[in-house]
Amino acid sequence: MNGKSLMVLRGEIKTPPMSEAARREAGYLIRRLQQGENLDLPHSRPMPGIGPRCHELRVNDANKTWRMIYRIDHDAVVVVEVFEKKTRTTPRRLIAECQRRLRLYDQAAGD
Repeated sequence: MNGKSLMVLRGEIKTPPMSEAARREAGYLIRRLQQGENLDLPHSRPMPGIGPRCHELRVNDANKTWRMIYRIDHDAVVVVEVFEKKTRTTPRRLIAECQRRLRLYDQAAGD
């Protein structure tokens, strides 16, 4: 495969809990990111409150909405969290946890 590698720090993109259609859509969108494409709304939105190059991938399921917080690095797409979004805003504790995970990831990578 050409493009960026995929690193998942927390969560899974699988069926269940996602429907097969949602899982396929998530995989398709992530593959586009790996190939260097920039996604905009309605699929993705920037999340500068988490950190530079961080975004929220949006995947609608039959009766749920899935979110994947990710960061685009020069060599990888780093999925920081996969979760079912139940409110309009992203919980502060989830933002703080994503920031912590990325700090630990960067320390381990020597960045």
